[in-house]
Amino acid sequence: MSGVYDEDGFFFAYAQMDRSQKGLAGAAEWGQLRQLLPQMRGKDVLDLGCGYGWHCRYAAEQGARSVLGIDCSERMLAQARRRNGGGQITYRACALEQFPFPEQAYDLILSNLVLHYVEDLDSLFARVFAALRPKGVFVFNIEHPVFTAGVGQEWVLDAQGKALYWPVDDYFYPGERTTHFLGHTVKKQHHTLTQLLMGLLSQGFRLEAVVEAQPPEALLAQAGMRDEMRRPMMLLVRAVKP
Repeated sequence: MSGVYDEDGFFFAYAQMDRSQKGLAGAAEWGQLRQLLPQMRGKDVLDLGCGYGWHCRYAAEQGARSVLGIDCSERMLAQARRRNGGGQITYRACALEQFPFPEQAYDLILSNLVLHYVEDLDSLFARVFAALRPKGVFVFNIEHPVFTAGVGQEWVLDAQGKALYWPVDDYFYPGERTTHFLGHTVKKQHHTLTQLLMGLLSQGFRLEAVVEAQPPEALLAQAGMRDEMRRPMMLLVRAVKP
């Protein structure tokens, strides 16, 4: 997954996005995601796929005792250290699949828009469960199965460029999908809703919240934003280790 994020063209295009320039204030889903996060004061936090480190910074500001952000992109981590470093935050270059997940080491594990790059989510969920302390919380935001099942993750347009509909195909066939993002070809993993939620339950998690992200009213006037109400793009989940 790190490959495209470290390529010059993609990295510079990503740097122009609102979420890169403005941090959490530029992420339309942040208002809903923030409501799923637990109280963090005195807690140990792990951020899976931390990118620029905006969520690590938020956790530190909320009083977390320690914050570890991991990401497989060295260029993303360089930005994280520059923009959101210091204090109790540590960054480490590591793929999610290679992270050791020490047992009962964290009170909160979070991940934002990264898990749709992971093929074997069942294995990851098992390791997250083991790494959480009792009553530990797992909060993640993943591209919605309806979005990842979209053909090329693109709208079908009319002759004037208006979005007609969002095509969904091969929904019940999980696996790699080739998509187009920021002018580049990006490979992601499609997972069904059953895989995601039952995968958590089968590991022993208790589901506390399942939320389909919607753009806030204040952003609906922006170009193309109302089309985001026509199909879900992101799925937010809060699960707890009993």
